Amino acid sequence: MTDSAERNGGGESLQRRRMARIADVAALSGASTATVDRVLNQRPGVRAATVQRVLKAASELGYVLDSALPAQAFTPMRLAFLLPAGSNRFLAMLGRHIAEAQEHLASFNMRARVEFIESFKPELLAQQLRQVGRDVDGIAFMALEHPAVREAVNGLAERGVPAVTLISDIANARRAAYVGLDNRSTGRTAGYLVARFIGKRPAKVAMIAGSLSYRAHEEREMGFLHLFEEMFPQIEVVGLREGLDDEGRNYRQAKALLAQHPDLAGIYNIGGGPEGIAKALKEAGRQQEVVFVGHGLTPATRALLLDGTMDAVITQHPHAALMSCIAIFANLRAGRPALEGTAPPSIEIILRENLP
Repeated sequence: MTDSAERNGGGESLQRRRMARIADVAALSGASTATVDRVLNQRPGVRAATVQRVLKAASELGYVLDSALPAQAFTPMRLAFLLPAGSNRFLAMLGRHIAEAQEHLASFNMRARVEFIESFKPELLAQQLRQVGRDVDGIAFMALEHPAVREAVNGLAERGVPAVTLISDIANARRAAYVGLDNRSTGRTAGYLVARFIGKRPAKVAMIAGSLSYRAHEEREMGFLHLFEEMFPQIEVVGLREGLDDEGRNYRQAKALLAQHPDLAGIYNIGGGPEGIAKALKEAGRQQEVVFVGHGLTPATRALLLDGTMDAVITQHPHAALMSCIAIFANLRAGRPALEGTAPPSIEIILRENLP
């Protein structure tokens, strides 16, 4: 055999040994060699249970120890989810979903913790981002549009800790990705629903936001307003009030709107706290007259859809948001583009007749 042939043969032999190890992992895990290759190279598209079996088999066979894969690929990635505290039931549900998904996260070689922090305080959020960023490998959080938060996110990026904004984004910051709806489109959708429920008659509608310090709420407001200007000029938007996602504040805001505008025909609840608005409508005996559209399918909004107080709920599934975050952090860990293999969430419109 010539030197060249020996070199080629040696390379082929090395490749055969490499494939044999993958084949051993495949045999032990019950997965195909192609699936094993995807898992070991951290490519998306493999079911969580299969990922767990493959990693377990690879560890048992010692494949990881003498492979060319980076060691950090098999060190659990530590994640933190920072969510606003308060009475927003959708956010509370999302937090519980993350906390209960530890076994699922482990199948992606990740672990996560959830921290609830006081809402609508950007300096506090910025402080928490800096503090939590010292001992985690990635953070997902609901952003507030504020220079202090922007500076904290940029500081995390400089230290190599990726930040993913969740539900509400932030402008001009070095966050790795955004997971959430197109909120301007969402606001337009809400406006279209309200207008179609009202019909072609002249009418008045109002908005109640959580806080316009959330970019998501500001963009929803803009989309809502522009939709009426463009398509339904006969419907007047008479005002925007902030309820801070609080049931009591929303009750007072809705009660004031109904008193100020006895002919009010619609309310768009941009944030949380729908129970307060519903209470005001029921006290006024107008729950079947005023079109009421809001966000987030929760036990509370489900009940309001069933009794006819709410007409439509725009929502996204918390599991889909979590899976998008997992995919993004897996991509970043593997050196791929953050959004590779992910799809933007779609708006889900829930009515009484299509309740899941």
